[in-house]
Amino acid sequence: MFPAFRPSSLALIAAVAINAFAAGADWPQFRGPGGLGIGTGQPAIEFGPEKNVVWKIDVPFGHSSPCIVGNKLFLTGFDGGKLVTLCFDRADGHELWRAVAPADKIEPMHRIASAASPTPCSDGERVYVYFGSAGLLAYDLQGKEVWHKPLPIPLVEFGTGASPILADGKVVIVCDQDMGSYLLAVDAKTGQQAWRVERPGFLRSFSSPFLWKHDGTEEIVVVGALLVKSYAVKDGHELWSCQGTARVSNATPVAGDGMLLVSSWNVGGDAGARITMAPFEEFLAANDANHDGVLTKEEFPPGPIRDRFSQMDVNKDGKVTREEYEHMRDMFSEAVNQMFAIRPGGHGDITKTNVLWSVSRHLPYVSSPLLYDGRVYAVKNGGLASCYDAHTGEIVYQAERLDVPGDYYSSAVAADGRVYVTSQKGTVVVIDAGRDVKELKVLARNAIGEPVFATPALVDGRIFLRTDKHLFAFGEN
Repeated sequence: MFPAFRPSSLALIAAVAINAFAAGADWPQFRGPGGLGIGTGQPAIEFGPEKNVVWKIDVPFGHSSPCIVGNKLFLTGFDGGKLVTLCFDRADGHELWRAVAPADKIEPMHRIASAASPTPCSDGERVYVYFGSAGLLAYDLQGKEVWHKPLPIPLVEFGTGASPILADGKVVIVCDQDMGSYLLAVDAKTGQQAWRVERPGFLRSFSSPFLWKHDGTEEIVVVGALLVKSYAVKDGHELWSCQGTARVSNATPVAGDGMLLVSSWNVGGDAGARITMAPFEEFLAANDANHDGVLTKEEFPPGPIRDRFSQMDVNKDGKVTREEYEHMRDMFSEAVNQMFAIRPGGHGDITKTNVLWSVSRHLPYVSSPLLYDGRVYAVKNGGLASCYDAHTGEIVYQAERLDVPGDYYSSAVAADGRVYVTSQKGTVVVIDAGRDVKELKVLARNAIGEPVFATPALVDGRIFLRTDKHLFAFGEN
């Protein structure tokens, strides 16, 4: 016979359970601890709007992913023309507070982008957010603004994409834009600038910085146009560079198994499908209708070059000069679409000394690759999944169909021997990541029914997934 529980006993049990949940694992930045995309617990394999829903709430439009610390979950959003940071109770989803970031003007954006795309990060004392329209802000965990560092709106019409990270008591953000790119570190407690490194020659990219920890050291890695560069955490001085990236980089690097993994793809960089540009003098002679020595958009013939006029026109004066044209021509010529592994310990130009392996086919566009349990996972738009041996680059399987077509902006995450990839149309595909698996094995296709751009958080067996309208917590009860 079971003993009877008094109300006080039930209250004690509930308190212990809540405290245990609050003390669980965190997901403190884009792609979780270390930016690695590896979660904890045993997330559900099958879930959806009517299955294994722990809670569901309405949220403002935004593309930022969940940031989770203790019993709090943070998101950003664009609500009624305002840039907002939101804090929710992790256990049941109820809103704890929201704060509005001041902005005199909202940055221009791509038609499917959001003014709230960068994911917050947290050190457990404060939460840090970046808006392209407002700059960097820090709030305490109760929602009080600690500091605000205004920054100029990035000079790119597609909007902001890179998320901030924390490194040695500093908040680090990269702003690669069409003119005046830079890497910035500010003191996490005060918001005062710790250091700033200019990135001349780098045009727009949207990859987030990555803190690579290895061999007892730390370095900040940034994937940009044509190059990967590493910077010292202390003062931002350059440690090494590596050639071999796309003209515009979107995916964020990841590390593990003693290597750094970099992936970048963009239009015009594939063998057999390269975009080429004639020399400036030749192109000018054929197209400069008013003979003024510069080119307007109307003077470019229709096609892929004209489509990228705004990228060539770096100062946005409506005209492309010889220098701007030749810079873009060089970028198209030198761009490399590939995913490659870098071993640590390099200095200077490491292109020929530290690259372990590379692949150049079936690459992701925006979705970042995942390095999990000795294997690399990547999803190309169209729903084509690939898997490689992390140490050798040997193909386990390549370009296998997930039977979930469309684009993939969310990045892959993993837990409990499974990989979770999410399509823009809102289907989460669960893949078997067992070491004995030699071909693609799909365990489930979970249709959420709403567009998804954010990357899920996998924490203590829960799946926290943001759609364009809602935030879900999924889990097996």
